[in-house]
Amino acid sequence: MTNAKQVAVVTGAGSGIGRATSLKLAANGATIVVVDFNQATGEETLQLIKDAGGEGMFVQANVALQEDVQNYVNKAVEAYGCIDIFFNNAGVLQTFAPLANIEEAEFDRIMSVNVKGVFLGLKYVLQVMEKQGSGVIVNTASTAGIRSEHSMAVYSASKHAVIGLTKSAALEYVKKGIRVNAICPGGVATALTAAVPEMIARTGYVPEELPNMRMGRYAEPTEIAEVVAFLASPASIYMTGSIVAADGGLTL
Repeated sequence: MTNAKQVAVVTGAGSGIGRATSLKLAANGATIVVVDFNQATGEETLQLIKDAGGEGMFVQANVALQEDVQNYVNKAVEAYGCIDIFFNNAGVLQTFAPLANIEEAEFDRIMSVNVKGVFLGLKYVLQVMEKQGSGVIVNTASTAGIRSEHSMAVYSASKHAVIGLTKSAALEYVKKGIRVNAICPGGVATALTAAVPEMIARTGYVPEELPNMRMGRYAEPTEIAEVVAFLASPASIYMTGSIVAADGGLTL
C-alpha cells in the first residue's frame, strides 16, 4: 500500500516529547507510525491522533533490539510504502550518581537505549531513505550532549554520542537527499523529569549542581514539538548536521 501523505516514524511516542511531536506532525498532515516500548501508552498516543482526525499505526518495540527496529521500519514501509520523516527520539534518564559510583549495569542500560537505539534507528531508516532518495531525520540529543550535567556522566556521554552520530550521518548522506539534525532540549515537563524528585528521595543523593532553568520553568513538550516539526519541514531545507538547542537559555 502506498500513501500520498507524508509518513513519519516516531520512537518514544508513548509520552512526553514523542507524543507531543506525533500529534503535531499528524496535525500537519502526516501519517504517524507510533513506536514505543510501552504498548498501553503507545496505543493511547495513536488513539489521540485518530481522535483528532489523523491516521497511523502502533508498533511495540525495544529500540535497543535490532530485530525490533527492523520490525518497526518494515511495518512502516509495508503499510505506507515509505518513511519521509524519522523522529529518533526514544531515550532513558540516568540515576544521579558520581561517576565512580555508577554501576556497569546502569552504563549498559543508558547506552543501549540512548546510543544503540539511535544508531539502529539510523541504520535501518537510512537504508529506506537512500532508496527513496529523500527523507528527514531528527535525533533527540540533549543539552547534556553540548555540556555535561553534574552526576550524569553516562547520560551526558550518551547524548554526546547522539550528536556524533547525527553529524556523521548528515555528512555521509547530504548528497543523497537526506537531512539529519538533532534537537537538544533542556529540562522538559515529561514523565522523565517528573521522576527526578522521586529518584532523589529514593537514593538520598542530591547532585552538587542542578540545571539552572533560566526561564524559571521547564519547557512544555508541545514547545519542543514545534521545533522538531520545523526541522522535519521544508522550512529547514538548508539545515543538516545542525545541533539545535531548545533549552530556555540553559546552556548560556
